[in-house]
Amino acid sequence: MGSDPDAFGQDGPATVSIDAFPTPVVGYERREEHPVITRWNGAFERAFADISTGMPVRDWLLTETDADDETVGEVCSALADEEPVDSAVTVDRTDGQTTATGTYRLRTLDGAGSEGESAEGYLVATATDPPESSDVEVDRIASIISHDLRNPLDVANAHLRAARKSGDEEHFDRVEQAHDRMERIIRDVLTLARGKHVLNVSPQVDVEAVARDAWTTVETGTASLAVGEDLPETDADPDRLQRLFENLFRNAVEHAQDPEGENTAGGGSHDESGASRGVQVTVGRTDGGFFVADDGVGISVDERERVFEPGYSASGTNNGTGLGLTIVERIAEAHDWTVSLATGSAGGARFEFHPSSDGG
Repeated sequence: MGSDPDAFGQDGPATVSIDAFPTPVVGYERREEHPVITRWNGAFERAFADISTGMPVRDWLLTETDADDETVGEVCSALADEEPVDSAVTVDRTDGQTTATGTYRLRTLDGAGSEGESAEGYLVATATDPPESSDVEVDRIASIISHDLRNPLDVANAHLRAARKSGDEEHFDRVEQAHDRMERIIRDVLTLARGKHVLNVSPQVDVEAVARDAWTTVETGTASLAVGEDLPETDADPDRLQRLFENLFRNAVEHAQDPEGENTAGGGSHDESGASRGVQVTVGRTDGGFFVADDGVGISVDERERVFEPGYSASGTNNGTGLGLTIVERIAEAHDWTVSLATGSAGGARFEFHPSSDGG
């Protein structure tokens, strides 16, 4: 389905959740005769950065678009009176160096949204500018996401039905796991879409501390972490840097298992008790940068060119979102770092990061 608002059909989003559409859509309700924002979809969040629940539509238009007082007044009066809206607004986006301008056609949609959506009405913002080449990649990623979300949604629905019949609490655990995976997918695609726009760089960030914090947020099982004490400090966005480490750690743990779920780290070695040893992940220093390596099964040479592509998943694994390493590359690029992949000293994967000025 294209991004033309008419593609919603005569009923607008009344029959389909607004989250299912790639076009920016925002829901509103009337409070004391003034329209306020109550919900929005991911496409709207990407197009208009500063937005919050309860924000008056008037404030959003004045802060996020070039609309003058007269246009803002006309739009808000029409929404308050339940009249249709059809206006053009312009949005400027600055990444610190360049400014991009986008024009949107703002229109009302009939219907009150699907069941459970808290809005009295909806506005759709349709881009009127010619699509840029990056839009093709966004569409590709959106297709991957819509496909990958379907599986955990189906899993959650199946276990909810089973829980209603049996009352077994184990089904709720599986629902929670499915929700966690969907949240990861959503976070990944938002990171990809925003790029440099979400960087909040701090000077002299402690890479060792960020790596250790990231480890605590990932389900690592029997895996272990070794962090060098001589890691450099660097100018970085601490949250994005932690996300980079989280994705690399998760990749190492998930890909250390064979298709049957057996841990194959370190060639499948066992300790004295006979238990399979978990993968070991190491974070260390390189010339002017840092690396993340593991002693797992590694990534074959013929797959290294594809690992950073959206949708990539190692053979035999299906636990990831297919965007984890794409996110790693994008975060590195946003910081003006290069990332390279090689075989580590223990035979697993080794990701190295260097400032671009160093030439990798």
